[in-house]
Amino acid sequence: MRKLLASLAITMGAVGTAHAQADLQADADAAAGRELAQTCAACHGQQGISAVGTFPNLAGQQMSYLAKQIMDIRDGNRVVPQMAGLVADYSDQDAWDVAAHFAGQEANLGQTSDEDAELLARGEELYRAGDMSKGIPACSACHTPTGVGIGSAVYPALSGQHAEYTISTLQAFASGDRTNSPNNLMGDIASKMSDRDMEAVANYVLGLN
Repeated sequence: MRKLLASLAITMGAVGTAHAQADLQADADAAAGRELAQTCAACHGQQGISAVGTFPNLAGQQMSYLAKQIMDIRDGNRVVPQMAGLVADYSDQDAWDVAAHFAGQEANLGQTSDEDAELLARGEELYRAGDMSKGIPACSACHTPTGVGIGSAVYPALSGQHAEYTISTLQAFASGDRTNSPNNLMGDIASKMSDRDMEAVANYVLGLN
């Protein structure tokens, strides 16, 4: 009986948290987020498009994903030393406000080079069909065929993202340095990808518009 009650308490707590976050998302204020986001511009650009490949583009990203990342960094569930101090005092509502601001910006339109057609073909194969021989599912299943992501599932948009950042993210998931995807799904997938696979997917999604 005690185990059952404990399980019910955990379930009810998770439901309550989900409802609370839904309320915060509904109340998200992009104008307030714009003010808070002024400190983000140095790395991510005034409009959420970074000039440096090591920093991700945020413009047009799924709001739920951005809010989760901010709160995960704040709470220590994702380690990003450059950001930890900047978001340490953020409330959950602050996180949603900033997320609303960047989500409302025009997404980056990336362009890939045709110099390595074989690499891009491999990237397209992995993105659209996966590689069942390696146990790698299609990226499009979670990130959609057009790369816009799924907000309700907290799956991020990938379209137009810097290849350098995407590669470093996949490497972090593969090594276990980053574990904050739902059920560590990305850790399982990335660990099955070769360096060439990561490079291929990263370059393909850069030009996926």
